[in-house]
Amino acid sequence: MKTWNEIIHNEQQQPYFKHLQHEIEKRYETSQVFPAKKNIYNAFKQTPLEKLKVVILGQDPYHGEGQAQGLAFSTPSEIKNPPSMQNILKEIKDDLGRDSCCLNGNLTPWANEGVLLLNTILTVEEAKPKSHHKLGWEIFTDNIIKHISQQCDNVVFLLWGAPAISKSKLIDASKHHILTAPHPSPLSSYRGFFGCKHFSKTNDILQSKGKTMIHW
Repeated sequence: MKTWNEIIHNEQQQPYFKHLQHEIEKRYETSQVFPAKKNIYNAFKQTPLEKLKVVILGQDPYHGEGQAQGLAFSTPSEIKNPPSMQNILKEIKDDLGRDSCCLNGNLTPWANEGVLLLNTILTVEEAKPKSHHKLGWEIFTDNIIKHISQQCDNVVFLLWGAPAISKSKLIDASKHHILTAPHPSPLSSYRGFFGCKHFSKTNDILQSKGKTMIHW
């Protein structure tokens, strides 16, 4: 099995990525861009490929000062939980009957247990959501999803909201498990995110495949 470093290195040799890298470098020099450069690939650092059990897809990083840390939905513990994170924590409590181990919103413990917290776009400009849409990140993260689909077995994909659910076509459903729900944002959480029970369902799947459960 290839490592993340090998996979990312291969992507970086591609023409699309060289263009992406040039654009990102330019924007870090001229604008306030999140997360910090050192954290762009934090999701891969925290969840080695050989430990991967679950993938949660986000859209792009939080676009406020001090929020983004390179993990989808996660924020540093000293930052107030954004609305989507509050709704995730509420669903965990309703689903599992206990509070999450990550009440402070920092999801690094999940990442360390094998949950890849992957945004489909890895950088963003301050106060401009989706500002780095179509620079090339989507090609990169689509290829990452394809690698996971090909190289791994019995990974649980949690796809929340239409953009994430559209990635289902990249995943071999005969090898993996795909759970879908509306996005946990305040605009859509009451349309089916609340009550989806994805956290208990994920652990049931992992247990049935002889894998250790996630301590949500």
